[in-house]
Amino acid sequence: MPSGGLLIGFIASALVVLVIPGPGVVYVVARSVGQGQRAGLASVLGLTAGAAVHVAAAAAGLSALLVTSATAFGVVKALGAGYLIYLGLRTLLAPRRAVTADGVRRLPLGRVFRDGVIISALNPKIAVFFLAFLPQFVDPSAGPAGQQILVLGLIYLGLALISDGSYALLAGGMRKWLKVRVLMGPLPRYLSGGLYIGLGVYAALTGRRPVATG
Repeated sequence: MPSGGLLIGFIASALVVLVIPGPGVVYVVARSVGQGQRAGLASVLGLTAGAAVHVAAAAAGLSALLVTSATAFGVVKALGAGYLIYLGLRTLLAPRRAVTADGVRRLPLGRVFRDGVIISALNPKIAVFFLAFLPQFVDPSAGPAGQQILVLGLIYLGLALISDGSYALLAGGMRKWLKVRVLMGPLPRYLSGGLYIGLGVYAALTGRRPVATG
Protein backbone atom coordinates (compact mmCIF):
# COMPACT_ATOMS: atom_id res chain seq x y z
CA MET A 1 0.00 0.00 0.00
CA PRO A 2 1.38 3.46 -0.90
CA SER A 3 2.11 5.84 1.95
CA GLY A 4 -0.69 8.05 3.29
CA GLY A 5 0.56 11.24 1.66
CA LEU A 6 0.94 9.64 -1.74
CA LEU A 7 -2.46 7.96 -1.43
CA ILE A 8 -4.19 11.25 -0.63
CA GLY A 9 -2.39 12.92 -3.51
CA PHE A 10 -3.41 10.10 -5.83
CA ILE A 11 -7.09 10.30 -4.85
CA ALA A 12 -7.12 14.08 -5.32
CA SER A 13 -5.42 13.80 -8.72
CA ALA A 14 -7.73 11.00 -9.82
CA LEU A 15 -10.81 13.03 -8.91
CA VAL A 16 -9.52 15.97 -10.94
CA VAL A 17 -9.02 13.67 -13.94
CA LEU A 18 -12.42 12.00 -13.55
CA VAL A 19 -14.53 15.15 -13.31
CA ILE A 20 -13.37 16.17 -16.80
CA PRO A 21 -15.70 14.42 -19.26
CA GLY A 22 -13.92 12.14 -21.70
CA PRO A 23 -14.99 9.63 -24.37
CA GLY A 24 -16.24 7.19 -21.75
CA VAL A 25 -18.54 9.80 -20.25
CA VAL A 26 -19.85 10.66 -23.71
CA TYR A 27 -20.71 7.01 -24.26
CA VAL A 28 -22.42 6.73 -20.86
CA VAL A 29 -24.44 9.92 -21.35
CA ALA A 30 -25.50 8.92 -24.86
CA ARG A 31 -26.71 5.53 -23.65
CA SER A 32 -28.42 7.03 -20.56
CA VAL A 33 -30.29 9.69 -22.52
CA GLY A 34 -31.22 7.23 -25.23
CA GLN A 35 -32.32 4.28 -23.10
CA GLY A 36 -32.53 5.38 -19.48
CA GLN A 37 -30.60 5.10 -16.23
CA ARG A 38 -30.41 1.29 -16.13
CA ALA A 39 -28.73 1.17 -19.53
CA GLY A 40 -26.43 4.00 -18.51
CA LEU A 41 -25.38 2.16 -15.36
CA ALA A 42 -24.87 -1.05 -17.37
CA SER A 43 -22.55 0.84 -19.70
CA VAL A 44 -20.65 2.21 -16.68
CA LEU A 45 -20.16 -1.31 -15.32
CA GLY A 46 -18.97 -2.46 -18.74
CA LEU A 47 -16.47 0.36 -19.12
CA THR A 48 -15.16 -0.30 -15.61
CA ALA A 49 -14.79 -4.03 -16.26
CA GLY A 50 -12.89 -3.30 -19.47
CA ALA A 51 -10.62 -0.84 -17.68
CA ALA A 52 -9.92 -3.48 -15.03
CA VAL A 53 -8.14 -5.46 -17.74
CA HIS A 54 -5.74 -2.55 -18.22
CA VAL A 55 -5.20 -2.21 -14.47
CA ALA A 56 -4.22 -5.87 -14.25
CA ALA A 57 -1.95 -5.46 -17.27
CA ALA A 58 -0.29 -2.38 -15.80
CA ALA A 59 0.32 -4.20 -12.52
CA ALA A 60 1.87 -7.09 -14.44
CA GLY A 61 3.96 -4.79 -16.60
CA LEU A 62 2.23 -5.90 -19.81
CA SER A 63 1.07 -2.40 -20.71
CA ALA A 64 4.67 -1.55 -21.56
CA LEU A 65 4.16 -3.54 -24.75
CA LEU A 66 1.62 -1.00 -26.00
CA VAL A 67 4.02 1.83 -25.23
CA THR A 68 7.15 0.30 -26.80
CA SER A 69 5.53 -1.47 -29.77
CA ALA A 70 4.00 0.85 -32.33
CA THR A 71 2.55 -2.15 -34.15
CA ALA A 72 0.76 -3.52 -31.10
CA PHE A 73 -0.55 -0.09 -30.19
CA GLY A 74 -1.78 0.53 -33.72
CA VAL A 75 -3.55 -2.82 -33.98
CA VAL A 76 -5.39 -2.45 -30.68
CA LYS A 77 -6.27 1.17 -31.43
CA ALA A 78 -7.62 0.22 -34.85
CA LEU A 79 -9.77 -2.54 -33.34
CA GLY A 80 -11.20 -0.19 -30.73
CA ALA A 81 -11.87 2.61 -33.22
CA GLY A 82 -13.46 0.16 -35.63
CA TYR A 83 -15.79 -1.16 -32.95
CA LEU A 84 -16.93 2.35 -32.03
CA ILE A 85 -17.68 3.10 -35.67
CA TYR A 86 -19.53 -0.22 -35.91
CA LEU A 87 -21.68 0.77 -32.92
CA GLY A 88 -22.48 4.07 -34.60
CA LEU A 89 -23.46 2.46 -37.88
CA ARG A 90 -25.49 -0.19 -36.05
CA THR A 91 -27.39 2.55 -34.24
CA LEU A 92 -28.02 4.59 -37.39
CA LEU A 93 -29.12 1.57 -39.44
CA ALA A 94 -31.25 -0.07 -36.75
CA PRO A 95 -34.55 -1.32 -38.22
CA ARG A 96 -37.62 0.55 -37.04
CA ARG A 97 -38.94 -2.44 -35.10
CA ALA A 98 -35.81 -2.30 -32.91
CA VAL A 99 -36.32 1.38 -32.10
CA THR A 100 -38.28 2.52 -29.08
CA ALA A 101 -40.96 5.21 -29.02
CA ASP A 102 -38.33 7.80 -28.23
CA GLY A 103 -36.43 7.00 -31.41
CA VAL A 104 -33.51 5.13 -29.87
CA ARG A 105 -32.73 1.48 -30.35
CA ARG A 106 -33.31 -0.41 -27.10
CA LEU A 107 -30.57 -2.94 -26.50
CA PRO A 108 -30.59 -5.69 -23.86
CA LEU A 109 -28.66 -4.63 -20.78
CA GLY A 110 -26.26 -7.53 -21.29
CA ARG A 111 -25.32 -6.19 -24.71
CA VAL A 112 -24.94 -2.66 -23.34
CA PHE A 113 -22.56 -4.06 -20.71
CA ARG A 114 -20.64 -6.06 -23.32
CA ASP A 115 -20.27 -3.05 -25.59
CA GLY A 116 -18.82 -1.06 -22.69
CA VAL A 117 -16.32 -3.81 -21.91
CA ILE A 118 -15.14 -4.04 -25.52
CA ILE A 119 -14.89 -0.27 -25.98
CA SER A 120 -12.79 0.07 -22.82
CA ALA A 121 -10.66 -3.06 -23.24
CA LEU A 122 -9.79 -2.17 -26.84
CA ASN A 123 -8.75 1.38 -25.98
CA PRO A 124 -4.93 1.31 -25.76
CA LYS A 125 -4.89 4.89 -24.49
CA ILE A 126 -6.35 3.63 -21.22
CA ALA A 127 -3.37 1.29 -20.90
CA VAL A 128 -0.97 4.14 -21.65
CA PHE A 129 -2.80 6.37 -19.17
CA PHE A 130 -2.54 3.84 -16.36
CA LEU A 131 1.10 3.10 -17.16
CA ALA A 132 1.93 6.82 -17.06
CA PHE A 133 -0.31 7.85 -14.16
CA LEU A 134 -0.26 5.09 -11.56
CA PRO A 135 3.53 4.72 -11.12
CA GLN A 136 3.77 8.39 -10.16
CA PHE A 137 2.24 7.50 -6.79
CA VAL A 138 4.21 4.35 -6.03
CA ASP A 139 6.36 4.42 -2.90
CA PRO A 140 9.46 2.22 -3.48
CA SER A 141 9.81 1.71 0.27
CA ALA A 142 6.22 0.52 0.73
CA GLY A 143 6.45 -2.83 -1.03
CA PRO A 144 6.41 -4.34 -4.53
CA ALA A 145 5.53 -1.78 -7.20
CA GLY A 146 3.18 -4.16 -8.96
CA GLN A 147 1.03 -4.63 -5.88
CA GLN A 148 0.88 -0.88 -5.28
CA ILE A 149 -0.12 -0.24 -8.90
CA LEU A 150 -2.87 -2.83 -8.56
CA VAL A 151 -4.21 -1.18 -5.39
CA LEU A 152 -4.06 2.29 -6.95
CA GLY A 153 -5.76 1.02 -10.09
CA LEU A 154 -8.60 -0.55 -8.11
CA ILE A 155 -9.08 2.67 -6.16
CA TYR A 156 -9.18 4.59 -9.44
CA LEU A 157 -11.77 2.21 -10.85
CA GLY A 158 -13.90 2.63 -7.74
CA LEU A 159 -13.78 6.41 -8.10
CA ALA A 160 -14.54 6.12 -11.82
CA LEU A 161 -17.51 3.90 -11.05
CA ILE A 162 -18.94 6.59 -8.76
CA SER A 163 -18.14 9.45 -11.16
CA ASP A 164 -19.45 7.79 -14.33
CA GLY A 165 -22.42 6.39 -12.42
CA SER A 166 -23.34 9.93 -11.39
CA TYR A 167 -23.26 11.01 -15.03
CA ALA A 168 -25.53 8.08 -15.92
CA LEU A 169 -28.04 8.91 -13.20
CA LEU A 170 -28.02 12.61 -14.08
CA ALA A 171 -28.43 12.02 -17.82
CA GLY A 172 -31.12 9.40 -17.28
CA GLY A 173 -32.90 11.67 -14.84
CA MET A 174 -32.92 14.50 -17.37
CA ARG A 175 -34.46 12.09 -19.87
CA LYS A 176 -37.33 11.39 -17.47
CA TRP A 177 -37.67 15.05 -16.54
CA LEU A 178 -38.05 16.00 -20.18
CA LYS A 179 -40.69 13.24 -20.47
CA VAL A 180 -38.95 12.28 -23.72
CA ARG A 181 -40.62 15.13 -25.63
CA VAL A 182 -37.26 16.30 -26.89
CA LEU A 183 -36.32 12.71 -27.63
CA MET A 184 -39.25 11.94 -29.91
CA GLY A 185 -38.47 11.00 -33.49
CA PRO A 186 -35.26 9.78 -35.13
CA LEU A 187 -33.04 12.65 -33.96
CA PRO A 188 -31.68 10.88 -30.82
CA ARG A 189 -30.73 7.85 -32.92
CA TYR A 190 -28.83 10.07 -35.33
CA LEU A 191 -27.11 11.89 -32.46
CA SER A 192 -26.14 8.66 -30.68
CA GLY A 193 -24.89 7.05 -33.87
CA GLY A 194 -22.98 10.18 -34.79
CA LEU A 195 -21.38 10.32 -31.34
CA TYR A 196 -20.13 6.75 -31.59
CA ILE A 197 -18.77 7.26 -35.09
CA GLY A 198 -17.14 10.53 -34.00
CA LEU A 199 -15.49 8.80 -31.04
CA GLY A 200 -14.22 6.07 -33.35
CA VAL A 201 -12.74 8.55 -35.80
CA TYR A 202 -11.19 10.51 -32.91
CA ALA A 203 -9.66 7.34 -31.48
CA ALA A 204 -8.26 6.41 -34.88
CA LEU A 205 -6.72 9.80 -35.62
CA THR A 206 -5.27 10.82 -32.26
CA GLY A 207 -1.70 9.98 -31.36
CA ARG A 208 0.00 8.11 -28.56
CA ARG A 209 -0.59 10.38 -25.61
CA PRO A 210 -2.02 9.48 -22.22
CA VAL A 211 -5.62 10.59 -21.77
CA ALA A 212 -8.21 10.28 -19.04
CA THR A 213 -10.30 7.14 -19.12
CA GLY A 214 -13.54 8.67 -17.98
